[in-house]
Amino acid sequence: MTGIVKIIAGISEIADCYDGFLVDLWGCVHNGTEPFPAAVDALLHLSNIGKRVCLLSNGPRRGNVLIERMDNMGVPKEAYHYVMSSGEATWQALNDRSDDFHAALGRRAYRIGPHRDASVHQDNGLEMVGSINKAEFILCTGPFDNADPLSDYEDMLMEAIGCNLPMVCANPDLVVHIGDNLYICGGTIAKRYEELGGKVAYHGKPHASVYRECFRLLDGVSKNRILGVGDALRTDVCGARNQGIDALFLTTGIHIDEIGSGALEADKVSALAASIGPLPTYAMPHLAW
Repeated sequence: MTGIVKIIAGISEIADCYDGFLVDLWGCVHNGTEPFPAAVDALLHLSNIGKRVCLLSNGPRRGNVLIERMDNMGVPKEAYHYVMSSGEATWQALNDRSDDFHAALGRRAYRIGPHRDASVHQDNGLEMVGSINKAEFILCTGPFDNADPLSDYEDMLMEAIGCNLPMVCANPDLVVHIGDNLYICGGTIAKRYEELGGKVAYHGKPHASVYRECFRLLDGVSKNRILGVGDALRTDVCGARNQGIDALFLTTGIHIDEIGSGALEADKVSALAASIGPLPTYAMPHLAW
């Protein structure tokens, strides 16, 4: 491990160092059921002082669906300027077919995931089929039900392996907090599929394609003036650092059991981060001004 993460109390301490902010949504701005008031306040402060905020989510839904959900939760539109999601990146890849993997997929897909994720495959030429043996590829957006254990998907994944089907994963996250509960995400199912020998294309953090779209949205802001913000070391921090931008790690998200909810210790945070990937530039418990 080289270097130590800088612990900060509020994003106001570093706001002047950046002009663009890529902020994770679930676990940072809201918990799936309601927004975090301190986080919304921080985003409003950033917007009010002329910073550009792009919400970058691994949610397996298109951007307009996430905006509608935030509207219903009470996250004000004044708190952000852009929304980019893994679901939007998936939709674009399946619509454009601009690389060899997606060009070879075919059009018939079997979706592993709930109906609320349907926007990922609507209006882009896909035909959703009701059984794996009729599909040309698997589209994984997450578990069918939040409480499903990974073991529920073993037989399904083995059948897909037997049919030699590739998989497109629209949410690389492994787990998510919904309220106070922790559930698996699409990334856990896709990871198991790879372990069984399946081929998977991922969309969303930490993969480069979703960051390229964010940099396009933040046109005119140089990378050294962009900060990535999130609670997941594997996706938010690794994704930002691998793209050459600084990262702020929020420690009371999915890593709270490993770090705890007490006063942050820079050595402890740095050691955990180093065990997973690049170090974040900063750490704080939760997003606040």
